[in-house]
Amino acid sequence: MTTEFLWQLPTSGDGRYGNSRKERRAERTSSAHPYSDGVTDPRGLSFNYFDYLHQVARAADLAGFDGIRIPEDINGDEPWIIAGYVARGSRHLKLVTEFDASRGSSVYAAKNTVSYQRFTDGRFAWQISAGGDDKHRRALGDFVEDSEINPRIEEFVTVARGVLTQSPYSFKGKYFEVLNGGFQGALSNQKVPPIYLSGKSKEALALSAKVADFHIFDADTVENIQQQIQELSALAKQYGREPRFALRIDIVSRETEDEAIFDARRYWQQSEQGNHQPVINGNLWAGLSTDTTAANATLVGSYEQVTQALVAYAAAGVSSFLLSSVPHFEEAYRLGEHVLPAVRAQIKHDQRRAA
Repeated sequence: MTTEFLWQLPTSGDGRYGNSRKERRAERTSSAHPYSDGVTDPRGLSFNYFDYLHQVARAADLAGFDGIRIPEDINGDEPWIIAGYVARGSRHLKLVTEFDASRGSSVYAAKNTVSYQRFTDGRFAWQISAGGDDKHRRALGDFVEDSEINPRIEEFVTVARGVLTQSPYSFKGKYFEVLNGGFQGALSNQKVPPIYLSGKSKEALALSAKVADFHIFDADTVENIQQQIQELSALAKQYGREPRFALRIDIVSRETEDEAIFDARRYWQQSEQGNHQPVINGNLWAGLSTDTTAANATLVGSYEQVTQALVAYAAAGVSSFLLSSVPHFEEAYRLGEHVLPAVRAQIKHDQRRAA
């Protein structure tokens, strides 16, 4: 089974070496200004945040990542717009684009996807999120009850796949209805976007068992991830399905473990995340960069330690790694040079031995 490595784009801000506070690099701002009042980059208006995101995407491409993850953030730019902006900068990167379940018409989303698939040669993928808590969802105009979120996502995916693969296609559900829909001509027979879902609740796991191509687990110990994979695999088999499994985790990796710990602690001190300390379990630090990247935990260690940890997750059943590190531009190159080649080589070696 092929293992993919995706790098996250910082859609709502990033940090810097020597200043890990979250800011929108390359843009003028009224709050974070290391150079002068309202300026976060000396290039000023000649270089904006979309240019920076393009740099991060290009760095991920040159560093050997298989794709990028474009997260949804209420204070960040629109992920679908970003995907379109950075797509032409590479002809290889997979574009895993997150959006909330409240996006709207699944048919319109599918038609947008057809265009994305046509101009990216089928590299577009969906990560559909539940949309956060009530306060977050209502701020986006979504007043659907919690109990209806997952059923609505199931219908959204069902209808989108239907109009992408069939014509005519009809469907009548609680949230969506289509009569003799589907795409024809140049818009027909386009690749259905792989569906990435996440969540820990029984309802979220049941949804992934029924419709997800990938289920994303929050960072945890190898043992806990392996147990969660086994449980979801058993549930999916009841529907005759075999989804793949992804891990969302941050990385702080250096030549030695001491260097990695030093930089992780420096990041914590500079990022102004309060007085509470990250929970450290071996090389896994829970809560280190959650406020900046939304990752549940971070692997902190030498290149060799991080390599072996990722290999262990792969052996437990993870086939997609959704990685990030602050600052995203510079760290993409670091991991591409020192970690990804070693992880890929070890996974390939282990797979040959198992065969």
